[in-house]
Amino acid sequence: MKYQWKVIDHQITFQGYFRMELFHLQNELYDGGWSQVYTREIFERGSAVAVLPYDPVRDEVVLIEQFRPGAINFGSNPWLKECVAGIIEPGETDTDVAKRESIEEAGCEITNLELISKYFVSPGGTTEQCTLYCGLVDSTDVSGTHGLAEEQEDIRVETVDADTAFSWISEGSICSANAIIALQWLQLNRERLRKL
Repeated sequence: MKYQWKVIDHQITFQGYFRMELFHLQNELYDGGWSQVYTREIFERGSAVAVLPYDPVRDEVVLIEQFRPGAINFGSNPWLKECVAGIIEPGETDTDVAKRESIEEAGCEITNLELISKYFVSPGGTTEQCTLYCGLVDSTDVSGTHGLAEEQEDIRVETVDADTAFSWISEGSICSANAIIALQWLQLNRERLRKL
């Protein structure tokens, strides 16, 4: 059964690098009738693409590490190990972004892309949707520091064997959602990718 909702009022409360919107909403209830009108602030983030570069010949993954201000209040290291990722710009496709960001952030060229998932990042408070890929690469010479200076990016690239990356999830060294999802997908699909 499809339920209905209503936007009673909508305002943009902040417009900067990102946008905040205030919604007054009502939605149908499972037990029948309608909810009271309630408000939610929604962070308009845009749609993102993330890609886990994987070398099936060397059985290595390429991860990036960068400072993330959203992690500074949680008592852990705010330099997070992540997948390559970026926001979809007007006129770009998901695959355009995956290939562009792999070069900009990790210095590697994708030869083939496999869709992992398309998911909402945190739909209780943001519109952001992420399309997640695994991208096949040759990781032989992938290393260094990358990113665009005009975007204040300072990105360290790390190439590690797949088993090490999997262990980092268990140890808690990787706590970024797209990297966890991508690496767990790789654990399930690794042998198939190595036979391509």
